[in-house]
Amino acid sequence: MRKFFQEIKADLKFKAAGPGQKLAEPPRERVHQEKSKAETKPRHGPTSEAQMAAAAAVARLEQKPKPRLSSSQDVIKSQVRKELMAEAAAYERGPSPDHKDPEAAEEEECAGLSVSGVYFICPLTGATVKKDKREAHIREAILSHSSEDPVAASVMEIHTFNRDREKVKLGVETIAKYLDNIHLHPEEEKYQKIKLQNKVFQERINCLEGVHNFFQAIGFEKKALPVPGQETTEEYYVLKEEVLTKLEDLKDYKDQLLNSEPVRVQLDRQLCIFKPSPQAAQFELPNDFYNLTAEELKREQRLRTEAVEKASMLRTKAMREKEEQREMRKYNYTLLRVRFPDGYILQGTFYAREQVSTLYKFVREALQDDWLPFELLAPGGLKLTDENLAFNECGLVPSALLTLSWDAAVMADIKAAEKEEEAKSHLKPELLSAVQTLS
Repeated sequence: MRKFFQEIKADLKFKAAGPGQKLAEPPRERVHQEKSKAETKPRHGPTSEAQMAAAAAVARLEQKPKPRLSSSQDVIKSQVRKELMAEAAAYERGPSPDHKDPEAAEEEECAGLSVSGVYFICPLTGATVKKDKREAHIREAILSHSSEDPVAASVMEIHTFNRDREKVKLGVETIAKYLDNIHLHPEEEKYQKIKLQNKVFQERINCLEGVHNFFQAIGFEKKALPVPGQETTEEYYVLKEEVLTKLEDLKDYKDQLLNSEPVRVQLDRQLCIFKPSPQAAQFELPNDFYNLTAEELKREQRLRTEAVEKASMLRTKAMREKEEQREMRKYNYTLLRVRFPDGYILQGTFYAREQVSTLYKFVREALQDDWLPFELLAPGGLKLTDENLAFNECGLVPSALLTLSWDAAVMADIKAAEKEEEAKSHLKPELLSAVQTLS
């Protein structure tokens, strides 16, 4: 039946065409012609009433709406609409009791720690920044300094942003030779331009961050110069003519480049004074103090404990000491407390590889009279007499409580001279005014 309707529809379209239009032969007649070759008996077409009925049926089929299939975009739009409505409803309800802003969450996380983290002081801005933000802060400080002194800022970039000191040394020395040639031979034009595709320039200079800012700051500009005998050009740094009248400035720039050092942040000691407390030997440290993450450190300690239990009878004293030293290298920083005879506790943060002498200096700077002789005793009562040893070599990482002992003879003389009944603390008054309670 459907085939019959299709033939009728095609026949109607053919008849509706004007005499001047060329249309393809209707399928029904083609079928009849093909069949006439096989059959001699002709086939009569449908009557006019049948053709009209078929046309009406075809029209009804074409007007019937087709079902619309849902697309993936419709599904996505529906999901987004639901999420937006949920967010709007949540906004109207206000923040949930369990919701905490990032700052509050960080404060809560640091509440039980002996120190909130490791901090550094920027020598350019004087700001105190946390360990994970120090590099970004230094970079921002150097780049912002370029508006005031572009030469100094570019020199700091070269020495600070490039970690390979050997590459920096080689690159800086090569730049210095360029500037020496200009200063010594100002009439030689060949020394006033530097080919950027030159092998030496590419290998020694172009690989360093900040060098292009330096060249531009001291008076070079990029130019595309024609290659002799060719139709192509090559890029060069060309010295501006006005710089040739200030050759002494080039010499100063060279000296500045050769003699500069990387910008290094200073470790913030985070000096604290605590009242006498029985909890002085208890430490809770943040992850900043470790080379490894907290999870990795716990795993390492567990594996080491199991290995020690298995091979404790076979390990010599030298092997045990070597193992302990290897364990100490896992710490970058150490939190040290010094308990004074009157019970007050002085706390500071140090690099694990700093020498014991820095702790002695730290304590002296906290005293009213820095000339007073004293000794520091490690846990167990061992005197720290060798001030050249590092904290990780003395086992004072990642934290330790030390005891300060005054020179008995000197203290006896002081007490006899002062004739005071009540003993006073030897710490600076400004430190005691900010004394805290150790929790």
